[in-house]
Order: sequence, then structure tokens, then C-alpha cells
Amino acid sequence: MVASLLACGVDPQKAILFCQSQVPEHAELSWILGCLTSMPRLRHLPQWKMKSNQRNEGSVGLYTYPVLQAADILLYKSTHVPVGEDQIQHLELAQDLARIFNKRFGDGFFPQPQALLSSTRKVKSLRDPSSKMSKSDTQTMATIYITDSPDDIALKIRRAVTDFTSEVTYHPETRPGVSNLVSIHAAAADIDVDEAVSRARGLDTAAYKNVVAEVVVQRLGPIRERFEQLRAEHSHLQAVLDKGRRKARELATPVLQEVRRLVGFC
Repeated sequence: MVASLLACGVDPQKAILFCQSQVPEHAELSWILGCLTSMPRLRHLPQWKMKSNQRNEGSVGLYTYPVLQAADILLYKSTHVPVGEDQIQHLELAQDLARIFNKRFGDGFFPQPQALLSSTRKVKSLRDPSSKMSKSDTQTMATIYITDSPDDIALKIRRAVTDFTSEVTYHPETRPGVSNLVSIHAAAADIDVDEAVSRARGLDTAAYKNVVAEVVVQRLGPIRERFEQLRAEHSHLQAVLDKGRRKARELATPVLQEVRRLVGFC
């Protein structure tokens, strides 16, 4: 994961990369926030409903995971959080918990975190454009990975679900498959969807898939090469994590100490 982030351009001199499990303040704040969260509030969150239905049952860890996400955000008094569209409701839970905590224990202690949404809010599955693209999808053709070879990427995009209309248009509600390809094209080429559609003028969907594949391959090629280099540099990756853990604890410890004081633990 660290190699992936660094390969995608994250600067370890500016960003703090660490393993959440190595910063115990996350778990403790999560427990405190869990005492402020009602069960019906968690029951209606989309991830719980989707994953518990898929597995016919759900664990307590899955059920309370959004509270841990809220702790991840509030522990650092974050004001802005980059999220996908599918995580908006989880961020709203963090906002609610900040309001509840502030009202009960300390007005203004936690800021209200706001969402940072990119122009590509959600990338859909290549096999089922009604759902998001996910690394946990069991369909191997549904998801593009940064480690995929150019041939793998081209094959997945050629087999992407579209429809029987050959013209390339962007209508997510009525043509989700083709519109997903347009969104991917726009994101990979760093253009807007109107420009992507304009560049597809005169192409049928089969030819357009080749264009999208080429753009994605060009965008991910350098990232994949850098990822392979970094993955071999285990000591460097570990050093990044160690530095991040120390910095994260420096930031988290005083916040949790104040939370403990406010709620009456010490």
C-alpha cells in the first residue's frame, strides 16, 4: 500500500503515512465515539447494508467500522477529507459525531470535516456499471489495478459492459457502461467528460474502448514501473512507515488526552 501511494506521487516529506494499528489512539477514540452513536444510525449506512447482504451476515467489526473511520478523521482534527462519492454518508457520520461530542463535552473541540470530491467521484465496475469498481470484486475483469500489464488493461476495457448503441455519449442514468468509460477516459487524460466525448466523435464503442485503453495504459505505465521499484526497497518503505507512526502519535496523543479529560476519564 505504501509503495502504491508513493508510486502515485504522494510525497513522504509532506504526507504522513503510517499503519493505523500502530497508533492505538485511533481505537480508543473509536470506542468513545461509539458510545455516542446509535445502532439505527449505523444500520442504515450503505456499506453495511451492501456487505452484510452479500455475506448473509455481518460482523460487529464491519458494523462499527464507520465509527473507526470517524475516529481516523477527528483524531487529527481534520477539516477536509478526500473521499469518493460512496463515502459521503460515512463522512456525514463523522460530522454528526463531531457535533454530538462538541455539544456534550466541549463546544468547538472538533471541527466539522468537509468532503473533497474530485471531478471523477466514482469509478464503476467494468462488468457491472451499476456498482463501483472495487479491489474486492470477485470478477477479475471488473477492476483495473495499477499493477496490471498493458495487455491486461486493454483486455479488461475491451470486455467492459456497454450497450447496443454504437455512438459514444455521456448519459450515466441511461447508458452507465459507456458513460463509465468516458469518465475513466476523462480522469486518465485529465480532461472533462465533454472533451472526452468530443474526442470520441465518429468512433463506435469498440473503437472507443481502444482509445480508452491506450490512455489508461499511458497513465498507469510510469506508476506501475515506480511501484515495482519501490516494492523492492523494503527498508525504505519501512522507514517511511516508522517516521509516519512517530509523527502520527505526536499529533494524536495530545488530542486524545484532551478528549479523555473532557469526557471525565482523567
